[in-house]
Parts: sequence; C-alpha cells; structure tokens
Amino acid sequence: MQLSMLYKELQPADLYMIRLPYSLSDYDRQLLTLFYQPLVGAESISLYLTLWADGEHQNSERWSHYQLMNVLGMPIGKIFQGRLALEAIGLLRTWKKTMDEGSIFHYELAAPLDAESFLKDPLLSMFLLNKVGENAFIQLRNRFVQSANWNEGFTDVSRTFVDVFKPSTKMNNTVSVDETFESKERKSSVPFYYDEFDFSLLQEGLSEQLVPKSAMNIEAKEVIAKLSFLYNLSPVEMQKVVILALDDDLHLSEARLKKACADYYKLTVSKVAPVIEKIEKKAVPIDTTQPLTKEGELIHYLETTPPITVLKDIANGKEPILADVQLANHFVTHFKMPIGVVNVLLQYVLLRTDMKLTKNYAEKIASHWMRKDVKTAKEAMELARNEHEQYVKWKNEGSPQKSYSKKPTREEKVPDWFYKKDGEAKKSSGNSTNGIQNIDEERQKLLAELGMLKR
Repeated sequence: MQLSMLYKELQPADLYMIRLPYSLSDYDRQLLTLFYQPLVGAESISLYLTLWADGEHQNSERWSHYQLMNVLGMPIGKIFQGRLALEAIGLLRTWKKTMDEGSIFHYELAAPLDAESFLKDPLLSMFLLNKVGENAFIQLRNRFVQSANWNEGFTDVSRTFVDVFKPSTKMNNTVSVDETFESKERKSSVPFYYDEFDFSLLQEGLSEQLVPKSAMNIEAKEVIAKLSFLYNLSPVEMQKVVILALDDDLHLSEARLKKACADYYKLTVSKVAPVIEKIEKKAVPIDTTQPLTKEGELIHYLETTPPITVLKDIANGKEPILADVQLANHFVTHFKMPIGVVNVLLQYVLLRTDMKLTKNYAEKIASHWMRKDVKTAKEAMELARNEHEQYVKWKNEGSPQKSYSKKPTREEKVPDWFYKKDGEAKKSSGNSTNGIQNIDEERQKLLAELGMLKR
C-alpha cells in the first residue's frame, strides 16, 4: 500500500479497543485454522487470534497499534492489510473515531461460520477448493459434516419443557422483561452486498408465468448474486441459469442454482472452474527506468521496520537495552511520531553520540521535527542534513566542559545516508539506461514466444 495512503488510514500511535459479542470456542479455532487460514493467510489469522486473546480479558481497555506491531512482529502495513482481509471475509468489523489527539478504532470480532454454512456458501467453498485442492477439500468436508443417518434405529425420547416444568402462582418479585438485550446471533454467511447486482435487468427477461416473484425470495437473490460474482456472469446470462434451476414447483433452491450455474459455465465459458483471488492493493509502480538506489532501499527499510529491530541492527545484532527500547516506544506512543521518522532519529542520535541514546538530546530533535510536521523517513533525513550544524550546537550545549587538549579531536560519526554523493547518482543514472535495454529485449522475446509480436 502506498505509504501516504497508509498514514491517512492507520498509524502506530492510533489506539484500538476490542469487542467480543459472544464467547469463541475451540470449534471456532478449528474453523479459523482449517477453513479461513487458507483463504486470508497466516498473518491475518494471527491478528485475529491476538485480538481474540486480548478481547477475552479487557474492560474497555485501549491499546496502541504499536504494541500490536511488537506482539505480532509485523510492520503497520501488514497489520492493516491483515485487517482488511478479516473484514472482507466476515471475521471483523471496524469502527473509527477521529479526535484531536489521534484516532481510536473499535474492533468487533465475528465468529467464523459453522462448517455447514461455510461449505454451502458458493463463494467460500469454491475459494477453499481452489486453495487446498480437491483431496484436502473432501477430507475437510468429511471431517466436519455429520452423517445424515446417524440416528437411524433410535427413537427420540427427549422431554419437552412442559413435561418437566409447570407454572406457579407464587412470585415474590416482578421482573421487567422489556429491556433491550445485546444480540448473540451468529452470522450464517459471509458479508456480501448483493444490491450491486442488477435484479431489474435479470427479471426483465423472465416472465411472471415462467419465474414467479415468489421464487425470487431473499435467499435465492443472495445465491444468484454470489454465483454471478463467482462465475463472472452478467444478469442476462443469469436469466438462463435461473431457467435451468427451476424445479417442477417453480421454486429456486440453492443446490439447483449452484448446479445450473456450474453446468452453464462449463458449456459456454470454460471447463476449468473459476478461481477467486485476493485483490492486492499495490503501491505506486516503481519507474523501471530508474533502479532503486541505496537511499531508496534504506528509506523502505526505515519505513517498514519496527524501531526495536532498528536498534538491534545498529548494535550489530545485539539486544538493545531496556531504556533505549522504552525511549523508542515513547516517541511512537507519546509523541505519535511515524515509524520511519523515529528510525531516522535513532540512527542519527546513536551515531552522533558514540552509540549512547541520550534522552534529552533525542527529545530536543524530536520536538523540532514535530514542529516541522515531519511525516516520512525521507523528510527526516533531509531535515537532519539541513539542520546538522544546529543539532551539533544542541549536543555541545548538553555536554560537560572538558579541559583543553592539544590532541586532534576525533570526528564523530554520522549515518551513511547523511552524505549525498553525486558520483553515485550518475552511476545509477547510467545503470538505468542499461535496464531499459534489457527490459525491452525481454519484452520482445516474450511477445515473440506468445505470437503477439506486431509485424
């Protein structure tokens, strides 16, 4: 996702709350792992399970997304993409409230569909079949679907409520039953908004005598819209599917609609079943004429890496001390600075102070960057270069006075990104020309192989 868009949607310092409308069970965990994980990926399910664990023991408590980044070991971008996948598959709903000090998100976890509802849903079942293959899909179905004749030879001897209990006229207290209670009803399908399907166009080609309005109930419409989406069929094409699916009583059952649509697709489009793929939100395409420079790679690293990892990398893999970690966390959660800006600050201050993360010095620079409204790592790097002399004065003001010495003073280090070398820029420019030629060659070869080369 493009970084500028991500800043508008979600930041590490943004807070979140969790709501569990009902208790989740081990059965739900199995469904999440075996049915949903192949569809949305392990990272999305890890996010769901983490929110589930926190939500079971919370009391309107608020956490920052930065804490979620540390628990999951994911950058904020992956957490955001995981959230979108959970929302799309019906496992999460999100509410956002914007205030002066930042945004607060309210996450409501939804229970997964039971196995029967999941496997009967045309979208989800086809999606899972494409992901795991036919053999694994059959094994999953057999594992969760109960045999229809499990009670053959048995007689139901269960008592009813009135067999065991009777009303009494003795009542000590009158309890009102008019209160509004929170619904605990679980959803029976994936959230799919079928209003976008043109049912008026569908019904224009279907006469009332052939397809009565009673057949087009809500359940039938939902299945029709899902099948249209799954097989990429227009309302006019779905008219033929509806006619094929009608039974002798002029009813439209889910099973007949699914079979009719599959048959129509095989006969008119392809014998290969359709595949559902996740829509990937991509960043702005990189210009292939200009290969990514070392600074570009560094900026990507700073924008996507948790500050704790940056501290560890600066120390050549050694675990950072607790005080440094707490200070880095303070910049993200209290100062609400973007991750990339915090990482630039850590690199600059540590290398300027002989690997000592001086709190007062770091906070002074951080305050300056906040006043300048620095949002990205690149902006922070530019400002550090431009204001370097001022930052040196601030550092010297906070340093203890030393006795005079004739020894030459050792020049203090600065990060590699501090210097801009013209030679490297020219070299990159030269390489880009070669890159264009190579790409054109490969493109011409590919077009020739596919028989698409213009003559």
